[in-house]
Parts: sequence; C-alpha cells; structure tokens
Amino acid sequence: MQDINHYLSGRVKALRAEQGWSLDKTAKQTGVSKAMLGQIERGESSPTVATLWKIATGFHVSLSSLLEPSPVEEQGCVVRSAHQLRHQPAEGEMLVASLFPFEEHYGFEMFELTLLPGYERLSESHDPGVTEHVVVLSGEMELLVNDQWQVLGQGMAVRFAGDKPHGYRNRSQNPAVFHDLIYYPQTKA
Repeated sequence: MQDINHYLSGRVKALRAEQGWSLDKTAKQTGVSKAMLGQIERGESSPTVATLWKIATGFHVSLSSLLEPSPVEEQGCVVRSAHQLRHQPAEGEMLVASLFPFEEHYGFEMFELTLLPGYERLSESHDPGVTEHVVVLSGEMELLVNDQWQVLGQGMAVRFAGDKPHGYRNRSQNPAVFHDLIYYPQTKA
C-alpha cells in the first residue's frame, strides 16, 4: 500500500505541474478538497476509489494511471496475477487489482474488482465516449445503468456507457468478483 501511495503522490504532483494548476485549481477541477489533495501529495492518505475517480476525471486520465506505471512488456507478452496485485484502497472499500493499466495504444484499462458484502458505490460520469465492460466471475452483484439496478450473476456480461452516472453494489452475504474493462477513446494516460 505504501508503494501505491508513493506512486499516487508523485503522479498527482506531476499532473498538477503538467497543467500548471495550483491546489485550489486542482480542487475545483476534481471536486476533491485542497486538504485531501495535499495529504495525497504528501503520501499521508489512502484515498477511496471514489476520490481516485474524481481525480482521474478532473485530470482527464485513466484511473489505473494513478495507481501504477504501465507494466513492462517482454516479447509481446505481459503476464499479471490478480492475487499479487489485489489491494484495498481504503477501509471498507472494494478490492482492486489493476490487471492491465491504461496504455494509450490499446485505449483501455482492465481491473479485477471485488465488491464486499454490503458495498455500494455510485459513480459519476466519466469523460465522453468512455465505455465499460463488466463480466461477473463469481457471486452476485447489481449494476446501476440507465437509472435501473440490474442483478448480475456469475458469467453475465454487460457493456454500457460509462459517460453517464452508474453504480455497483453487492447486497449478498458473499463477495462479488468481476472484471471491468474500461475503454477510453483518445484519452491520455
């Protein structure tokens, strides 16, 4: 977790420098308080997934670009282990494994996400044209799309416009595990 916070700290500082933004301007663009941004930049905070999404959306970058650099590709192949990558950004949060962080030439990022029992998150709209692809690996979850909650079980898949409000929840007593592939049309990392 310390490595993730260290990388996030440097990444947010670099993004602010690239944009020439003050903490005040960054707070306005992201909807994250100046105090929280300062804590993140000092590596003193483990922000929630919701906070990370606000920062990513404010800077118009992918979520995974805040978590880690792109993996090294050897001879056209990248092998990743969800078990080794899985972490919990903040207490009570979903478990996140960034299987394939965003790379501009591919245009997507892919996560394994685990919703703990009782977890619910409403997501704000992503940038225009962003599309999400959800495939349930185990358990049962609900997905909010077009203002309606849809129940999804193991093996079910949904593609939807991520540039509209949406949400994820788990009302069951067991974890729900799913893959989420997020496509970004012409988005910088």
